[in-house]
Amino acid sequence: MYAWVLAWHLIAVVCWFAALFYLPRLFVYHAMSDDQISRDRFVVMERKLYRGIGTPAMIATVVLGGWLVALNPDYYLSQRWFQIKAVIVALLIGYHLVCRQHMLALRDERSDKSHVYFRWFNEAPVLALIAVVILVIVKPFSG
Repeated sequence: MYAWVLAWHLIAVVCWFAALFYLPRLFVYHAMSDDQISRDRFVVMERKLYRGIGTPAMIATVVLGGWLVALNPDYYLSQRWFQIKAVIVALLIGYHLVCRQHMLALRDERSDKSHVYFRWFNEAPVLALIAVVILVIVKPFSG
């Protein structure tokens, strides 16, 4: 059963990261748009990506990850690499929620962020993904 839970966890992670990569890119284009038709289109695209893919994938990632830990808590909870990964996942959840705030501000046309800000904002999940993959595969800090 472990292999099945791990497989579905990885699928959820890929879907969540797809949303975390693409949603801020939509924010870049939304912030650059200068006509109402484009802004309205981005509002719809952002909402559907956030609600239809991003949030369900985040929830699945966390639930399935918790299930993996529950299958072998003594191992995971004692590993420094896993503890660091858990902190990064918590930060990614925070990032996901900040994306929601940006999405709502853009929707309501009250965002004061430029496309340049969103270009930089878009880099955070890349760094998180690199760190998580190295932690999970290399398992540094293991005894």
